[in-house]
Amino acid sequence: MSPPTLVAGVGNVLLADDGFGVEVVRRLLDAGPPPGVTVADYGISGMQLALDLCSGYGAVVLVDALGRGHPPGTISLLDLGGAREPVGFDAHGMRPDAVLDLVATLGGHLDRALLVGCEPAIVHPQIGLSAQVAAAVEPAARLVRSVVEEVAASEEAPETPAHSYSYSYSHSHSKSRRS
Repeated sequence: MSPPTLVAGVGNVLLADDGFGVEVVRRLLDAGPPPGVTVADYGISGMQLALDLCSGYGAVVLVDALGRGHPPGTISLLDLGGAREPVGFDAHGMRPDAVLDLVATLGGHLDRALLVGCEPAIVHPQIGLSAQVAAAVEPAARLVRSVVEEVAASEEAPETPAHSYSYSYSHSHSKSRRS
């Protein structure tokens, strides 16, 4: 039996669009989580996320606001895989890559680590998402479900080569994918 997958929403709901990951996870939980997948809101609890990832998960799909210079509301899918190096701990710098580095430092291992991110419009003290980012919540939830299904399928067929992703969704509905 394959180790379970965790979908982790991260971000600060007090900083407008930084709460994107939390909103996507809420949407997934409201609709019923995908079978065999743990879906959880970690908010700003990066340390707890790292500890939980060391407890036997095989894959993680992180959902977070992600500034990459795209138009606000653009959804990206990134493969964060590859060997992680143990590093020093900084409780104030718990970005997704820092969480994964901490997992390695704590002796944990993940077979897959993916990030579904959304380009924010507003990241300052404010409750609620901007219109552009709010419109991206449902498409991001669908993408997370699709990614989780693909992860489960790849675990059932271990000969399948690993994929490198580049996915982008914006209001023009353009997307690309590399394998």
